[in-house]
Amino acid sequence: MIKLNLQDQTLQKLKQLFSGGACDFLGFTLDLEAGGLTDKLHGESVLEINEGNIQIVTTLLEHYASAKSTILAGKLIKFRDLPSGCAYEGAFNQRAIQPIAEVFGEKPNGITKAAKLLGGFQLELGDASVEISALKGIPLTYIVWGSDEFGGSASILYDQSASNYLPTEDLAVLGELTTMRLIQAECEC
Repeated sequence: MIKLNLQDQTLQKLKQLFSGGACDFLGFTLDLEAGGLTDKLHGESVLEINEGNIQIVTTLLEHYASAKSTILAGKLIKFRDLPSGCAYEGAFNQRAIQPIAEVFGEKPNGITKAAKLLGGFQLELGDASVEISALKGIPLTYIVWGSDEFGGSASILYDQSASNYLPTEDLAVLGELTTMRLIQAECEC
């Protein structure tokens, strides 16, 4: 377990958002009392996340703590359809979507097994698809289309309500983090 540098007021707000003393997201467990992060993918004693990514998780949680719970819109949208999403679309495609296509394109069903390790579940879109609750209230839908000839392709969709929780820049980072964790989970399968 590693202690995140979260302020006490952030931990209190997160307790309200998660309704409890701990929160599970992306294969991590965050102890909301002590601010300790445990990596459930790799066991209690190992944290497969580097110092830079620890800071990213800390910043995302700080920003997320300012959110107010909202009802899911039930409408899936592409990243570019988020507020100012067009400005980040190229980088998002390169950092979050393309790695999914590369890792799961030849074996689309592998994403289903990996997603289960992150608390996700299978959907019936594309050749394989899953929904993962990246953070409470922010589900990400991953769709993979496999191809032996040309390599696979992928898409990541957000619920239209996602921007009520985090600004678009943070939603891009959350997508990148979710992709990283899916790829790490694939290695554990």
